[in-house]
Amino acid sequence: MTSTSLAAVDAYHGLLTDSLGQESGGQLDEQLRLRGLYFGDRPLCSVLRPRFFSPAQWHMLQARSMVVLRAFRKAHRAALADETVLAQFRLEAWEHALVHVDPGFRDPSPVSRLDAFFVGDDGLQFTEYNAETPAGGGYNDALAELFYALPVMRRFVKEWDVRPMPARHNVLQALLDCWEQFSGGTTRPRIAIVDWAEVPTQSEFRLFQDYFRRQGYACDIVTPQALEWSAGALRSPHGVVNVIYKRVLLHELVEREGLDSPILQAVRARAVCMVNPPSCKILHKKASLAVLSDERNAALFSPEERQMIDATIPWTRVVESRSTVHAGRQVDLLEHIAAHREQLVLKPNDEYGGKGIVLGWEAGDGEWQAAIATALDEPYIVQQRIVLPTEAFPSLVEGRVQLIDRMVDTAPYVAGGDYLDGCLTRLGTAALINVTAGGGSQTPTFIVERR
Repeated sequence: MTSTSLAAVDAYHGLLTDSLGQESGGQLDEQLRLRGLYFGDRPLCSVLRPRFFSPAQWHMLQARSMVVLRAFRKAHRAALADETVLAQFRLEAWEHALVHVDPGFRDPSPVSRLDAFFVGDDGLQFTEYNAETPAGGGYNDALAELFYALPVMRRFVKEWDVRPMPARHNVLQALLDCWEQFSGGTTRPRIAIVDWAEVPTQSEFRLFQDYFRRQGYACDIVTPQALEWSAGALRSPHGVVNVIYKRVLLHELVEREGLDSPILQAVRARAVCMVNPPSCKILHKKASLAVLSDERNAALFSPEERQMIDATIPWTRVVESRSTVHAGRQVDLLEHIAAHREQLVLKPNDEYGGKGIVLGWEAGDGEWQAAIATALDEPYIVQQRIVLPTEAFPSLVEGRVQLIDRMVDTAPYVAGGDYLDGCLTRLGTAALINVTAGGGSQTPTFIVERR
């Protein structure tokens, strides 16, 4: 953290007496319940402090991200133009066919999110790129509004300027920008937020639906099963759908509804504008970080991009039998993975919620060898371990405020594929920080400056 953010944290904690903590915590719990801010049956937030960025921290994150995002876009273009590059992303056969479908607009991932960690005084590491269905933006906006009204914040803002980092507006602008490119006109589209009825993020869909409607756009939450493809149009029980805000994962859609589902028929016929489109799967694969950091792809990127990739992306490779470069020297990849368990993590190429991830430093030798065998049978990446940053966050424990160190995941939202606006903060006490996996907490992110 910078001196500004450290001072803000100290000032906030200094205000948070047990009595003020009880008052603020009681209001927080009440508002979470009244607003339905739950992930499934768990409240979204279990801490009494937001995440604070100084302006300098945020500007640094923006500047470094823009260079990396430019490299991602170059890798995507190269993959569509060259089958040897595309093969490095390890797409399934059905994905390979769909990524070439023209979505009717330019960017393959108009709505996306980076997963990053601040390391040391000025270091930054990007460990994943969610380029398909990034969640949490609506939750962040709602939590920011809630925290503004807490009793402790009322005292804090008297000496500190506190600015939120909303995300919903960029989702709407991305949908509308894609619709304008797709339709060539300015008519107002009907938006459908599409996912399964049983997913735990239904409460966030309602936040987006409410926001879209307040901005004057018709919006419905529908399941894939409720959509019909007929007479050249995609229809929901509420009418013709013009724009899909796709929250359903493509691989789940294909598994349950097939390649000829109404949605995919409409997409292939250019009858509906779907955000994000099938071509998002290229960059969404965790192998995308391997493509950027692999020495054999260096010619795809400018010197500035290569320098930023080296500085911000942990060494990452697709697990396979080959020779590669690690720390400047040639190594046998499989031998290196087997010999350096405590410094490596294995991740499935396309999973979420922490599923299938094996942390080498928490695995025994036998478990690690079994994980390597699994990684050779199905697409996996191996990634260099990073030291996860921690911050002390206050929580109420038996009526008293206690500061507990939590690992902090920085997940900024990407607008239009090339700049940051809005940021999700996830907290955890385990090495795997993931709300979907059943642990951790979200807290809103603010930019702070002393008044």
